[in-house]
Amino acid sequence: MKASDFVAQYLEARGVTHTFELVGGMITHLLDSLSRQTQIHIVSCHHEQGAAFASEGYSRITGVPGVALATSGPGATNLLTGIGSCFFDSTPAVFLTGQVNTHELKGERGIRQLGFQETDIVTMARPICKWAVQVTQAEDLPAVLKEAFRLALEGRPGPCLVDLPMNVQAESLQETVALAALREAADLGQAAELAGDLAPGNPSLKLKFEQLFQAIREAQRPLLLLGGGCAAVPNRSATLQIAEILDIPAVLSLMGVDVLPERHPRRVGFIGSYGNRWANKVLGRADLLVVVGSRLDIRQTGSDLDSFCAGKQIWQIDVDQAEMGVRLQPEQAICCSIQQAARALASTGERPQLDHPHWTQEINGLRSQFPASKEYVAEPGEVNPVSLLQQLSHLISGPCQYITDVGQHQMWAAQSLAFASQDRFLTSGGMGAMGFGLPAAMGAALARPDATTVLISGDGGFQLNIQELETVRRNHLPLKILLFNNHCHGMVRQFQETYFNGNLQSTAKGYSTPDFVAIAQAYSIPSSRLQAGADSTAALRALLSMDGPALLEVPLPITSKVYPKLAFGRRFGDMEPDVSPTAMEST
Repeated sequence: MKASDFVAQYLEARGVTHTFELVGGMITHLLDSLSRQTQIHIVSCHHEQGAAFASEGYSRITGVPGVALATSGPGATNLLTGIGSCFFDSTPAVFLTGQVNTHELKGERGIRQLGFQETDIVTMARPICKWAVQVTQAEDLPAVLKEAFRLALEGRPGPCLVDLPMNVQAESLQETVALAALREAADLGQAAELAGDLAPGNPSLKLKFEQLFQAIREAQRPLLLLGGGCAAVPNRSATLQIAEILDIPAVLSLMGVDVLPERHPRRVGFIGSYGNRWANKVLGRADLLVVVGSRLDIRQTGSDLDSFCAGKQIWQIDVDQAEMGVRLQPEQAICCSIQQAARALASTGERPQLDHPHWTQEINGLRSQFPASKEYVAEPGEVNPVSLLQQLSHLISGPCQYITDVGQHQMWAAQSLAFASQDRFLTSGGMGAMGFGLPAAMGAALARPDATTVLISGDGGFQLNIQELETVRRNHLPLKILLFNNHCHGMVRQFQETYFNGNLQSTAKGYSTPDFVAIAQAYSIPSSRLQAGADSTAALRALLSMDGPALLEVPLPITSKVYPKLAFGRRFGDMEPDVSPTAMEST
């Protein structure tokens, strides 16, 4: 069997239904095999970064490792931002890069390059991969691909990279070996879906969680914090089980904001640098904090760790031992998967049986006092983006997946969207990569065609991968694009206003926007602009009613701001604009 045929069939056997790529000479064997040997849908993008983000969006919806392909040299290096995004946000992916023939590799020679476009992508990618390897003989492919998929999915998920020289792709594998590996791959694909149910319980975990129940009984203001690990496809049902068993109020990080639906009785709100004011105040007042699937980075705790930790006992549950105690030392650190935690909690056979009505009343009072829609001060006739996004989510019936780019719109969305039980929210967290939104939305739309897919973007991030509008149109993706345009890089502009005396270099000065409506129409995508004073409900209904892709541009003033915002240098829970920061955060 030809090696590239084996690779293509292996991907299909592992449940991959879509791959994303930009054609180049060193992946032509792979593309030929994918198109001839499988039913995999090859999605041709216009930039390798777009392909990488699209594969991430696909993976985060399906739980199957996303697959993106790129040719050697610039093709491979263009994948790196998307690889890093998968690494930091724990998304399983397998990236396949073409490489020059093995006899054209420079090896240990002290030269920069031997083959045309030869680039050592393995060394470059290794710091942001769980595993990166170059295959130098076809007979190694069965073991390499098995290991790449295993590592991508195991423990804390992440990306792997397999570099394939062109002559290796063209070599032959012994057919009996290849067929045996493909049968095993099909079995492994099915086993991965059942792994959570089949894994055995852990007696020591059961004891730990019995102690946690006791801590919850003794607490006056217990709180659950659900992070990005909870949002991963294999962990979502287990997270709901944990929330039901513990039965205490729960706050959500940016990456876990969709884990509990809006109407869940224990859902408090979104916390962190731009979190809901009431939710941050609740987090500040808790005396017991149970953290699940979150690394407690500075965007969640603020810079003043002493005030964040003051008066509270912290329990941290995470699959990654290396994340325990990095910024703060929890009283109890439990290293296990979320699925293991759910099974251990269920096996205890008891519940905390709390009755702290005063804590529930306090939370409800804070939520009523600080509604999200009042945080944005709109001038007469001006659109309130928070209210508009609340309106959007209430107009959508059926499952919806919201994808955002990075910037002010990202935080407005997290603050305001009302998630239903089957809704998803995808954004770039650890990497915080502008340009993520459009291609990630493509991958999500292909992964879940039965859901409404809404891209919420800003003018800055949208321009980074705007070329993928053609990919959207060519693939007839019913993507609904809500584009906020304040004619600047708003989040950094807000940062400059606070810390650089309003010198808006490169955010407003030296920056401009095109006519997005005209650009979308040039790609044959219906588009319109929400005019001042127009009926926003009618505009949103029109956007959602389109059969295919559509774009609605929402003009905002250049002065638009995201509030509330943690005031860095202040006590945790003190938020702008009520309180001014005394220290500079990293935006």
